Amino acid sequence: MLRVGLTGGLASGKSFVGKALAEQGCYLIKADEIGHQVLSPGGEAFALVVREFGPAFLAPDGSLDRKRLATEVFNRPERLAALNRLVHPPVIRRQDRMMEEIGARDPGAIVIVEAAVMIEAGTFRRLDKLIVVVCGEEQQVARALGRGLTREEALARIRRQMPLEEKCKFADYVIDTSGDEPGTSRQVREVYSLLRSLA
Repeated sequence: MLRVGLTGGLASGKSFVGKALAEQGCYLIKADEIGHQVLSPGGEAFALVVREFGPAFLAPDGSLDRKRLATEVFNRPERLAALNRLVHPPVIRRQDRMMEEIGARDPGAIVIVEAAVMIEAGTFRRLDKLIVVVCGEEQQVARALGRGLTREEALARIRRQMPLEEKCKFADYVIDTSGDEPGTSRQVREVYSLLRSLA
């Protein structure tokens, strides 16, 4: 089994690339979705986060108010670090379990783990290869606007992340999504073919 990290910046095209790799036959694990699960009521990190941040961060339905939590940790590195300390370990445990189950069923599997802060958190070191997805900053902003962020919010998030050129230094493969979808899909097929030869 080959374990591959997939990362990039805000709205750089990670999800498109992840979906395209899954269509090629890879197994896709989305760290973001697992993060939502562990932060849901009953999830491994839920009670810990409520204890750390307080009941003021609960929504009326008893779930975490994610928007309020995101605002709390934005531009406050010590609060973000506290949140990550509670969330990352159960996310990684779930990822490991999923990878073990996939490996048991399909020893020749290529498993893609898609995560935004994989390099910053150091979790990419647990994997065999790393794909970094890049595009121009203006494209990131334009795509983020399409998701409902303002230009200021998008730029603030981009500036807070590790620059894409820095992320590329850790990459085994770089996929540039600046062009059209067929061009990106062609790069995905090339990377998949290289991964398949390793798996």
